[in-house]
Amino acid sequence: MTEPSIIIIGAGFAGLGMALELRRAGLHNFTILEKAADLGGVWRENTYPGAACDVPSPLYSWSYEPKSDWPRRFSEQADIHAYMRTVAEKHDLPSFVRFGTEVTDAEFDEKTGRWHITTGDGATLTADILIPAVGQLSRPAMPNLPGIDTFRGAAFHSAEWDHDVDLTGKRVACIGTGASAIQYIPRIQPQVEHLTLFQRSAAWILPKFDTEYSAAHKKLFKYVPPARLAERLAIWSLFEFLALALTDIPALKNPVIALADRHRAKQVLDPELRAKLTPDYAAGCKRGLFSNEYFPALAQPNVTVETTAIEAVTPTGIRTADGVDHPVDVIVYGTGFKGTEFLAPMNIYGTGGRKLTDVWGDEGARAFLGVTVPNFPNLFMMYGPNTNVGSGSIIYMLESQARYIRQAVQYLSGRTGHFLAPRADAEQRWDDWLQRRLKDTPWNFCSSWYRNASGRITNNWPGATVLYRWKTKTFDPANYVEAKGERALR
Repeated sequence: MTEPSIIIIGAGFAGLGMALELRRAGLHNFTILEKAADLGGVWRENTYPGAACDVPSPLYSWSYEPKSDWPRRFSEQADIHAYMRTVAEKHDLPSFVRFGTEVTDAEFDEKTGRWHITTGDGATLTADILIPAVGQLSRPAMPNLPGIDTFRGAAFHSAEWDHDVDLTGKRVACIGTGASAIQYIPRIQPQVEHLTLFQRSAAWILPKFDTEYSAAHKKLFKYVPPARLAERLAIWSLFEFLALALTDIPALKNPVIALADRHRAKQVLDPELRAKLTPDYAAGCKRGLFSNEYFPALAQPNVTVETTAIEAVTPTGIRTADGVDHPVDVIVYGTGFKGTEFLAPMNIYGTGGRKLTDVWGDEGARAFLGVTVPNFPNLFMMYGPNTNVGSGSIIYMLESQARYIRQAVQYLSGRTGHFLAPRADAEQRWDDWLQRRLKDTPWNFCSSWYRNASGRITNNWPGATVLYRWKTKTFDPANYVEAKGERALR
């Protein structure tokens, strides 16, 4: 049986997970294109102080590649990156990767039924199947602030941390209060002269039930696998509970809200500061965060929480809307990622020369099962539209997608020249179902990176992760149009 040739774009958790799934199924005719010089994706790029995962490591790892000696429950960047590299080397994945290769364009050729991929150095590659695995959180977003280019001090995005800048004794402005900020602010606060946090909206923050794993704990995980599986199951069940609270059973949010309120009240004794740090929007509307250190750091005498809107960046600092100038030496932008710009900046062309961004238009990205798009044959996305999790491990979702795509690859094996694209009616039914479920979720009731400019929620999965696992369990050719060579897809 002839294996179709495959190009995977990206060597983060999504791309490596797809490659592992193919290898586990005995499929080896693939190449991974990675623009950087190393694998790891966001865990290679994000090296800011305190960078860590907010999902416990027993769940934030490949189910078929467990690690019994994680140093702690919520592992930090270096340990996660090392885990990825260890697993990749175990399965010889680096030999399948072309590092330093950035994809600029990909065009489907209906005559041959193949994809033509162009890289930044002008080279052209071909493959039967194209699997973009570039993630949703790979392109840092900078705020649109007047004067942002006039600042004379050091300034950088948290995802591109400048470790050459010594913050000791400096006046530092931190813009943004998301998942990265609550990790790096407690780490840099003790060393700076003064830290000013410019907060647009307060975050819902829960206590972080973190712990260092003892030597005995690690031995138990290693020699008694059911104990490790039990912890993974317990963590997965907790996050599934939180997912149900966000989507299916809103009443379940009440104890979570109470826990967050108690955590804030216990850690922030100053009523004025506590009022600033109390969210004024529904719980779950933006990503919930976990930290035991963030509130105490903000309560220190060398920290100011500024809630007045920023008017402009000046050569010497930041001016707020009340006309006050805040002189600073360094600005750190913890302003997130361009999460709704799927597959950008690549240009993807399907049948009839259709450009994917034009097909999606202003409404935003959509895909059948979050994986495939009508009129874009043999294109299968990892971490595509509406597959991000409001609660849980994205790796669990990625494994579901990889299994589904692997089944599609096996279906195409031996069917040389054949190509598949989802039926338009199947994709429409899928999107109608998604939109009905998304309509009453809390993500609809505030502004966040989950929604694009049109107001459409393009990122999040509206339910528990086990529901997505069930939806993607079996590849069904009936949902697809199949053609070969010069036969057009209808």
